[in-house]
Amino acid sequence: MQTTQSSTLTTQQLPQLHEARNEGMPLDLDWVMAVQANTSAIERRAQTLPGRRSVKKDYQAAWLCKAVSLMDLTTLSGDDSEGRVRRLCAKARQPVSQHILEALGMEGLTTGAICVYHDMVATAVDALQGTNIPVAAVSTGFPAGLSPFHLRIAEIGDSVAAGAQEIDIVISRRHVLTGNWQALYDEMREMRAACGDAHVKAILATGELGTLRNVARASLVCMMAGADFIKTSTGKEPVNATLPVTLTMIRAIRDYQDRTGIKVGYKPAGGISKAKDALVYLSMIKDELGDRWLQPDLFRFGASSLLGDIERQLEHHVTGAYSAQWRHAIG
Repeated sequence: MQTTQSSTLTTQQLPQLHEARNEGMPLDLDWVMAVQANTSAIERRAQTLPGRRSVKKDYQAAWLCKAVSLMDLTTLSGDDSEGRVRRLCAKARQPVSQHILEALGMEGLTTGAICVYHDMVATAVDALQGTNIPVAAVSTGFPAGLSPFHLRIAEIGDSVAAGAQEIDIVISRRHVLTGNWQALYDEMREMRAACGDAHVKAILATGELGTLRNVARASLVCMMAGADFIKTSTGKEPVNATLPVTLTMIRAIRDYQDRTGIKVGYKPAGGISKAKDALVYLSMIKDELGDRWLQPDLFRFGASSLLGDIERQLEHHVTGAYSAQWRHAIG
C-alpha cells in the first residue's frame, strides 16, 4: 500500500471529484445468470488480506485520516433526538480533536456524510449549514423494507424534499431469494427515479441473501437499475459487512465498470469498529478497484464506533499514549 505523509495535503486542498452518475441500463438477464461466485476461492483470498498490508507511523496516520474522510457518521436508534443529531453533526464537522489535527497537518478534516432517519434530516441539514457535508437518509421502510411500496416511494420523496442529498434504500430480499431479478430491477429503477438528483445507495442486506452468488447477482441488477452505490447491510442484521462479501461486491463493481465504463460506489456497513479493520478494507479497495475509489464520491464506511478507535490511534501517534475511550464520544 503506497501512502503519502499526512502533513503533505489537508482535506481543504483535496480535489473535489465527481463521476458521471450511473444512469443504468436495460436488464440483461443473460449477464446476470452467467454470474457465479467461487465461495472457497473468495474466502481464501479474504483470509490473506489482513496479513498482506501493513502501514506504520506517519503512513498509518495518513490512511486513518483518509478513513475518517470516507465515513458516513450514523445514528439510527429509536431514541434519536434533535440534540443527539446536532452533536453528531458537530462531530462530523470536527471528527478528531483540534490538537491532533494540527499536529498531523490535517486541519479541515471532516467525515464523508451524516446518515439519519427521515425525521432527523431537516435537523441535520440545518446543523451542517456552511459545510460540504451531505446528509444521507435511510429510507424505504428501513431496515426490513417491507412497508407498502407506495409508502416507500413517498418516503424517498419526503427525504429529498427535506434536504437529503443521498438516499440509502433497502431492497426486497425476497426478490433475490426467489431469483425474481426482473422484480428487483423494476423496484430499484423506480426507487432511483424517486431520488431525483439525490444519489441512491442500494442496501443489499447481504447477511440475509444466502449465498455469495446471490450477492453478486443482486449487486449487478441494482447497478443495471441505476444505483450510484451498492451497500452491504443495514447494520441491523445478525451478519453485516464481511471481507468475502466485500470482495464479491467490489468485483461486481469492477465488472460493471469494465463493460459500461461507469464507476459505481461501494459502502460496507456494520461490524467495522476497529482502525486496523478499516486499513484492511482500504487496502482491498486499492488493490481491486484502484486509487480512484479511495474518494468519498465512490467509497464510504457505514460506521460510527469506528471513529472513536481511529481517534484513539491518532492520539497515540501524536502523543505516544492511548486515551480513554470516553474522551472520544461520538455524539
